[in-house]
Amino acid sequence: MYPPPNLVIEVANTSLSDDKGEKRLLYEAMNVAEYWIIDVEKQEVIAFAIANGGSKRINQSQVLPGLAISLLEEALQRTRQENQLEIYTWLFSQFQS
Repeated sequence: MYPPPNLVIEVANTSLSDDKGEKRLLYEAMNVAEYWIIDVEKQEVIAFAIANGGSKRINQSQVLPGLAISLLEEALQRTRQENQLEIYTWLFSQFQS
């Protein structure tokens, strides 16, 4: 049997309630370390740390230390106005600072 993944990311366009509810409970039961939901409509990243059979909302990744969830949200929001190269360049500069 394989161990659970450290990080699961769901992209929610029409499945947001299922991703927040049933799937979150499934990942809690599987002991996935961290679970992110990308809300396409609101351009929001909802992140959970999973421990002790439950989950709590987080603002900073524990699996990817130092990664603020707000940085991911800003990159997601930039996709509406900038091309991929501009976003990659900006994101890379954020990781270097």
